[in-house]
Amino acid sequence: MSTIDRLPPLRDVIERHELSARKSLGQNFLLDLNLTAKIARQAGDLSQCDVLEIGPGPGGLTRGLLSEGARKVLAIEKDARCLPALDEIAQAYPNRLQVIEGDALGIDPLVHLTPPIRVTSNLPYNVGTELLIRWLTPKQWPPYWQSLTLMFQREVAQRIVAEPGSKAYGRLALLAQWRCDARVVINLPPEAFSPPPKVSSAVVHLTALSEPRFPANFKTLERLVATAFNQRRKMLRSSLKSISPDIEDRLRAAGLKPTERAEQIPLEGFCALAREVAKP
Repeated sequence: MSTIDRLPPLRDVIERHELSARKSLGQNFLLDLNLTAKIARQAGDLSQCDVLEIGPGPGGLTRGLLSEGARKVLAIEKDARCLPALDEIAQAYPNRLQVIEGDALGIDPLVHLTPPIRVTSNLPYNVGTELLIRWLTPKQWPPYWQSLTLMFQREVAQRIVAEPGSKAYGRLALLAQWRCDARVVINLPPEAFSPPPKVSSAVVHLTALSEPRFPANFKTLERLVATAFNQRRKMLRSSLKSISPDIEDRLRAAGLKPTERAEQIPLEGFCALAREVAKP
C-alpha cells in the first residue's frame, strides 16, 4: 500500500517539494507508510494522548501517528524546506497537527502539549542520543512523558537495552533501565530509507516507571557509572579510586568485589554502591 490516507505517496511528496535528504541534518527519510504506521502502533493507543515528534521531515511518521488516531501531534522541524509538506498534512487532519520550526534542543514542548504525552520520533542521527539523555534525566521523576518510541542506529539501540557482560553495556543502558522498561520493537535495514544510511536502524520503546527501579541518588549514580565506564577495562578499585579514598570498603559493603570491572556490574549493584558512597 503506497498510502495510508488520502494524501499522495511520500515519494511523490518528496519529489514535488524537492526534499533531498541533507546529511548535515542527519536526515534519512522513511518512505514506506505501512512501516511508519507500524512504528506508530508501537506507541500504543494514542487516541487520548498528545504526541511529540522530533524531526518529522516530509511527514511519513507524522501521517502514521495521525492515521493511527493520535489526539494531537506536535512536530518540531529544523528544516524549513519540509514545512509546506507538513502544512498539507495539517490541512488533511484539521486541528490535530501543530508544526514548530526550530531546533528541538532549544524548544520547550510542554507549552504546546496536554498530558498524557508520548514521544514518538525517527530521530535525526546527529542529535538522537543527546535528546534521549535529556528525556531520561529531568529534574523531577516521573517525567512529563509516558513513553518514548524512538528510532536510532541499531548500535545505539543495542546500547540502550544491553545487559551486563556485553560489549554494548554501559552508561546508556544503566541510565535507561534505571527508570524505564526498554526493549527493541522493530529492526530496519538500510534500504528502508532514502537515502540508505551505512548502518542498520532499530526502534526502541521505553516506558517510564513510576519511580526508579532501585533507590539511589541520581547525581551520585551518574558520577559512579560515568567514572567506572570511562576506564571500563580497569578493576573497580582502580577505576573508582577518585570517588572515595576507602572505595574498596564501600564496594564490599555494597556486595561487590573490588576486582570486578564495570561491565560485570548489574544496575542493582551500581545503585547499592551509590547508596554506600552517599553515606558519610
